[in-house]
Amino acid sequence: QVQLVESGGGLVQTGGSLRLSCTVSGRTFSIYPMGWFRQAPGKEREFVAAITGNGGRTNYASSVRGRFTISRDNAKNTVYLQMNSLKPEDTAVYYCAAGTTAWSWPSNAIHDFGSWGQGTQVTVSS
Repeated sequence: QVQLVESGGGLVQTGGSLRLSCTVSGRTFSIYPMGWFRQAPGKEREFVAAITGNGGRTNYASSVRGRFTISRDNAKNTVYLQMNSLKPEDTAVYYCAAGTTAWSWPSNAIHDFGSWGQGTQVTVSS
């Protein structure tokens, strides 16, 4: 059974930075894409960023491109989301997700991710 454990959320002021981490167990980590999604109160879950299994390709939502960076350390079975220049509209619960298809592209579609973490709260104060 695949398990994803996130950490790193918190409260930060506008313009600040946070780094989220997600450690995966229960599968061969390095061959599956990983993604980050977020869900704000009253809104649907939305794509933030994704990365291929080898880390060679990434995909970002337009709202975070240039401010957020997704990366992974396959030796540690961990994916990261570095968030800089945070804005109040970035406030949400952030979820780590594991792709369902090995060797695939970093999709932005929720249905391409089959395992999810419990979520970590990120709050950006104005």
